[in-house]
Amino acid sequence: MLLTTEDYRESLRAYNPTVFVNGQRVESVADEPLLAPGINGVGVTYDFAQIETSRMLMTARQGSSGKTVNRMLHINETSTDLLHKLEAVRLVCAESGCAQRYLAHDALNAFYQATRRTDDTHGTEYFERFLNYLHMVQDRDLALGIAMTDAKGDRTRRPSEQDNRDAYVHVVERRRDGIVIRGTKAIVTGAPYMHEFLVMPCRTHRPEDRDFAVACAVPVDADGITIVAKPAGRPGEAAARFSARYGQSVGVVHFDDVFVPHDRVFLDGETEEGGFLTTSYATHHRHSCIGARAGFGDLLIGAGALMSEANGLDMARHAHMRDAMVDLITITESFYACGVAASVYLTEDPAGCVMPDPVYSNIGKLLLATKIYDMHRLAHHVSGGLIVALPGPEEDHNPETRASLAAVMQGRPDIPAAQRADVARLIEDLTASHQGGWYSVISLHGGGSPEAMKREIWRNYPVTDRSEMVSRLLDRGLVDQGQIPHRQPGRCCAKGCEVPSMVPSAAE
Repeated sequence: MLLTTEDYRESLRAYNPTVFVNGQRVESVADEPLLAPGINGVGVTYDFAQIETSRMLMTARQGSSGKTVNRMLHINETSTDLLHKLEAVRLVCAESGCAQRYLAHDALNAFYQATRRTDDTHGTEYFERFLNYLHMVQDRDLALGIAMTDAKGDRTRRPSEQDNRDAYVHVVERRRDGIVIRGTKAIVTGAPYMHEFLVMPCRTHRPEDRDFAVACAVPVDADGITIVAKPAGRPGEAAARFSARYGQSVGVVHFDDVFVPHDRVFLDGETEEGGFLTTSYATHHRHSCIGARAGFGDLLIGAGALMSEANGLDMARHAHMRDAMVDLITITESFYACGVAASVYLTEDPAGCVMPDPVYSNIGKLLLATKIYDMHRLAHHVSGGLIVALPGPEEDHNPETRASLAAVMQGRPDIPAAQRADVARLIEDLTASHQGGWYSVISLHGGGSPEAMKREIWRNYPVTDRSEMVSRLLDRGLVDQGQIPHRQPGRCCAKGCEVPSMVPSAAE
């Protein structure tokens, strides 16, 4: 069943998670004002699946069940699936900034691959367990939090070497009916208002770290789980034109001897396959991040154009403004093009699903991670200092100041001062507030640091093929005394190349 935002909000009332925000226990997640922007952001993925104009993009037919499911929970089977997922993520993030649920899509696809691989290697039954779980999640249209990033402790030590083993989530007991896990996941987006957590390793593990190579699913309100979270966005702030409505909370999730029955355990000690799960998720997620930040780029492009108009600047006559906007467009569409390429140059997995190309996925993610600050700079350039200098919205209703402010803050005579102020505050919210900083950091580190992307690019790029190609050229005698010949006159010899004679030789 496909839910609406209201269905989703109501469904949260069936759960009773232990959640703290700003030091206070949250009694009802669904009714907490500090979490409302996050619920709204996730809700976009539900409502867009109901809207006629976006339904085809936001839903898909699940091959293993034959049912229509939300795109954010679908297992990709074709290049078209990957392209539609990329477009769907861009769509919902252009509306909400960050819609969160694409993380669930990425994890589900990685679990689908990893559980099948583990069964094929070890004769386990993880894939069937996961398939049953997947169909339940799809049928109920659940929101899943991805509990991947561990607290990690001392970064110079491996998990089993930590003074405090709880810096990583690990198995502390194996029972006949399931396992018991303990530890801390430090960054879980949307944690308070999820239905379930998908727990997975955040790194590759060695055999001595087998207790840390665990993947499973637990309800958000399972006994022993405590969530310590920040508010979602900037709720209740009048100046927050965007993030008072849309934003995401991030939570630290403590697992204190949480029992997980076997039918919800998808890896337990298989270190090699745990590493495959981690890297597969990274590829899927970096591909999705491309769509997400392209949606954010759409917001900046649109807001920058409106701000320029309100300032009275004509792009056709002011080349420096046009150039800045073109640079912003170029950055956005360049990394998005990598996402399209990754969708086309896919690899087919033995499980029957498809994986976006890892090189293009990582290049696209690396571009957006390092260019997000340029995107902010360009938005600032076309908008001017008003985005941080404009008085707060309280002055819009102050009888002693509003008239004089409206008179001097108007740009173009046909655009009201209030409209110009709204756009300025929107850009401030997206780029120059603490929420704007949040978008920068999740772009830089979400899905892994730039160093992680560089390693994956180097690991997957066919450098050896390129070396062999050049070696073949050398073996064919195309290099004479270490100099590559050129066919332009005067480059390879004193008189240049000669056209072969058309006169038959004596031998002919």
